Amino acid sequence: MIKVVILGGGNVSYHLTTHFLENTQVELVQIFNRTIDKILKFKDKTSITTNLNELKEADIYIITVSDDAIATLSSELNLKNKLVVHTSGSVSLEQLKSNANKGVFYLLQSFSKDTEVDFSNIPICIEAERNEDLLILEKLGRSLSENIYFIDSSQRQKLHVAAVFVNNFVNHLYYLGNDICEENNIPFEILQPLIAETAKKITNLLPFEAQTGPAKRMDTKTIKKHKAMLTKSQEEIYTLLTNSIYKTYGEKL
Repeated sequence: MIKVVILGGGNVSYHLTTHFLENTQVELVQIFNRTIDKILKFKDKTSITTNLNELKEADIYIITVSDDAIATLSSELNLKNKLVVHTSGSVSLEQLKSNANKGVFYLLQSFSKDTEVDFSNIPICIEAERNEDLLILEKLGRSLSENIYFIDSSQRQKLHVAAVFVNNFVNHLYYLGNDICEENNIPFEILQPLIAETAKKITNLLPFEAQTGPAKRMDTKTIKKHKAMLTKSQEEIYTLLTNSIYKTYGEKL
């Protein structure tokens, strides 16, 4: 059984904690957070602490704090010969400043506390300085998911940028679409089947093959009509994306 300590009290910590507590291959021996309120709910299920000097013995110490706090927190850890990992997509392995062995355990998913997560479908990207540590991270990862990827820091940072495009930016486009619907007394739910079908389509097709719409068709009349309906900020985004699509398919046709 792999003994784990989680450091942090945010969304990633919450979901890892709830899953590790039910995982027969993992013993969650402790959770650390600088303030007690975010981890107090787990006090009857595992050890909790706000004091780094009280950290228990474990095989892996998983840092789940914000990207900007990783270097500072890790520098405060005195865990020589132990394995310390972070869960960030954009922070390199070298940003771990402790005297411990270093690794990364990056969960490629968007986490919200109020949304249940199916870990079995989550890609887990792992990296470590030592082969023996990579093996234990692989074992830990496979206790949650079959989708394990050996990704180094450079690849992971590029992957994180790609994830921002397909997740964060796309969600913002949903927000803009919702605004247009609300302004015109149209229920946003009318778009949900289209959203679901688009997401389903790219599981079988490359995004290049799945693209539709007026920009790909180079339908300038429709594009002009659309732009006339939009606010200035909406029109700027519409134009930027339209030009990108137009250029992509104009060069390929």
